[in-house]
Amino acid sequence: MFASRQHILPAAALVLVLSLTACGGGSAAPTAAPSAEASPSESSNPSAGVLSSFTAMDLEGNTVDQSILEGHKLTMVNVWGTFCPPCKEEMPDLAALHTEYAEKGVQIVGIVSDVLTQDGSLDEALVEDARTIASGSGVTYTNLLPSQDLYGLLGQIYALPSTFFVDETGNQVGTLYMGAKDKDGWAAVIDELLEEVE
Repeated sequence: MFASRQHILPAAALVLVLSLTACGGGSAAPTAAPSAEASPSESSNPSAGVLSSFTAMDLEGNTVDQSILEGHKLTMVNVWGTFCPPCKEEMPDLAALHTEYAEKGVQIVGIVSDVLTQDGSLDEALVEDARTIASGSGVTYTNLLPSQDLYGLLGQIYALPSTFFVDETGNQVGTLYMGAKDKDGWAAVIDELLEEVE
């Protein structure tokens, strides 16, 4: 019981930080997605083994762990929020890339960052919103819900959408990208990172 309370405050802080940055209200950021002009973050990368061991639930209530990475040379992890217009705008392009790059050993996994209440439990209305957004965007790739195993990772995300890549063992490849890109912009990044892991 005590251990779970230790994670409630970081989860609440994460929701607050994410709601005040990037897509959050009152931000000086433009309302249009940065698209192809988005550049990699200059900030430090999440730790090397960022997804080497985790368990979480997906939008459909299935348990997912690091085995989802096995057999994929590269996994693009897109952290998004239901309140974030640029996040939603890039989702159809991500869905298309997920399909087009499957034969090259690339997959996309989303993490929905804003579906927790202040006490750390899931807000079922926001989870349903996330399902509606994903299905309406043609998304067939897995979208994870925050879990205790993902709090440390999500605590390093300061803007939405944020995207990073991992290899099949969960080690990060490349850097953290903050902001949305269009399909061609992400394809160029994927192609470059595929060369690194092959």
